[in-house]
Amino acid sequence: MDSLQGRVALVTGAAIRIGRTLALTLASAGANVAVTYRGSEAEARKTVAELESLGVKALATRCDVRDPQSVEDAINEVAKLFGRLDLLVNNAGVFETAVLEQITVAQWDAMFETNTRGPFLMAKAAHPYLKAARGRIINIGSLGGLHPWPTHAHYCTSKAALHMLTQTMSKAFAPEISVNCVAPGMIVNGEVSEDYEHFAHKTPMQRNGTPEDVAAAVMFFASGPHFITGQILSVDGGLGL
Repeated sequence: MDSLQGRVALVTGAAIRIGRTLALTLASAGANVAVTYRGSEAEARKTVAELESLGVKALATRCDVRDPQSVEDAINEVAKLFGRLDLLVNNAGVFETAVLEQITVAQWDAMFETNTRGPFLMAKAAHPYLKAARGRIINIGSLGGLHPWPTHAHYCTSKAALHMLTQTMSKAFAPEISVNCVAPGMIVNGEVSEDYEHFAHKTPMQRNGTPEDVAAAVMFFASGPHFITGQILSVDGGLGL
């Protein structure tokens, strides 16, 4: 796999949690990294300091992925500072547990605004820069987009739509841009609870995943063969089997 030295990556929703790990992993491979945040400005500034400590250039920009103008402004800011864009990681997302018959239209629309429309808007705005760089898009989907969870109908459906968007974009944006998707299963970040342990026992690998597991899959698509496109890679320890 290629080093990311000199490349420019944009990771949405990367101030905290999995997104932060994705950004740090890309920077460790040599990429200059921009991260977006919506409400976590202090955490985003801290993440930028950590990225810069790895010897790369970094930027935190506020972006509401639901808002076309906010998306355009963020992409333009990244392009202006770094002069190019090689990799877009659509990580920003929302998650909610709700009984299907009680989900409101507002809840349904809010889920799709972030999880499906957001990646569409980001990819559309980034397309000219990614095309020029023969770049890559990596969407962060979910095991829930592959398997129905009855108490997460709006979430599962939004992620299933993102998986289809991945495959549609992979054909529409070829041959210049490769587009793939990482679909995490149960990912924990040091949390301990009976629910998490329950999933670990159901998982063939007998543990839950970590943000680093997701980051390794992202790195594969970011630095592996550009020829690989349109793929949905589950990172779930076999939980979905």
